[in-house]
Amino acid sequence: MGTGAAMRKAYIIAAMSSLIGLTACTFEREGPPAYHYQEFKSRAPTGNTVFVCHAYGCQKQTQLRFDAPQLAEISALMRKTKKADTPHEERRAVAYAIGWMERYVGNKIGTSADRPGMDFSASGDPTQQDCVDEATNTTSYMLVLQRNGFLKHHTVGRPFSKGNILLGVSNWPHWTGVLWEKGNNQKWAVDSWIYENGENPAVIEAEKWYVKDLDNLPPAQT
Repeated sequence: MGTGAAMRKAYIIAAMSSLIGLTACTFEREGPPAYHYQEFKSRAPTGNTVFVCHAYGCQKQTQLRFDAPQLAEISALMRKTKKADTPHEERRAVAYAIGWMERYVGNKIGTSADRPGMDFSASGDPTQQDCVDEATNTTSYMLVLQRNGFLKHHTVGRPFSKGNILLGVSNWPHWTGVLWEKGNNQKWAVDSWIYENGENPAVIEAEKWYVKDLDNLPPAQT
């Protein structure tokens, strides 16, 4: 067995071993986003510098900084996107910002070739990202937005997952980034994994997200 195949097999076995005893559909995680980085041995953003996860399960982490020109463009995009000063419109603006940041990062580190969804054969491929990579990166990007004052109606939460491996691969446990809406404390899933690199993520109430299988996931935020 080649090194790449062995790595993929080890990744799948490790993932299944950690999940095989879980029969509940929702795997909540308490605490701040920092706990997610600890759980997956990834690096949290420092200021405007992120450590982009790729190659599945954050096997690779590439440092990249959003400098003043990029932040100015993101800010302008969010202002242009919002039609009103409401939580809903802020979520729309966040989706457009995440799409922009994914395209910028993808062109810098090669993940622009990332295929949507899950492909077990892609583990170890630095151009590809699984849901752990995507949820981690989305959280990092949203933390950059938060730290630069681009979020008024939301705070960034810790990623969580849903799924039940006992129901088959179509119900494989899947991770998503999270926004908490201020005021009503509604939890919103912000999910980039199901789309091609740079498309707007889906933004949907956490309780409505990934209820059945991949064929029932919501469309990208428009």
